Amino acid sequence: MAAQDGPGREQVLDWVERVAAFVSEEWGLAPITGRVLGWLMACDPPAQNASEIADAIGASRASLTTTMQLLTSLRLVHKVRRPGERNVYYQIEDDAWSKVLRQKLAAFTAFDALAEEGLRLGWTDEAQTARIRSAHESIAAVATALDSLWKTGAPVDN
Repeated sequence: MAAQDGPGREQVLDWVERVAAFVSEEWGLAPITGRVLGWLMACDPPAQNASEIADAIGASRASLTTTMQLLTSLRLVHKVRRPGERNVYYQIEDDAWSKVLRQKLAAFTAFDALAEEGLRLGWTDEAQTARIRSAHESIAAVATALDSLWKTGAPVDN
């Protein structure tokens, strides 16, 4: 038996499960969403049809269909069609993680606007103002740092 290059299937599937747990715990999405993302990051070939994905991650076709609609609508995954084939294949976008970061940054930016609004309410209690100011300053610092990285072409997916 020839030696295998890279991790074994079980190792990959264990990692995919950790991705699923992260996506579920940190982003509040269904574990299947994380399983699909993890699998599409690791699978070979990189474009897989629904049956291949479902078989790999142990999902039903019905739940996979809903998940693929979500991921394609978020533009994290795209459909690939091969000439002469009826199957639709799915592949993770090259800039999927940049998109995730930009979406999260947009959400923080929106919350920052709320914090700014809160600071203009005319608080007399410095402790209340300090808590709101802390949120505003923290979000602004992260937004500025990330924006600077994207503009300078530092190693962040564009």
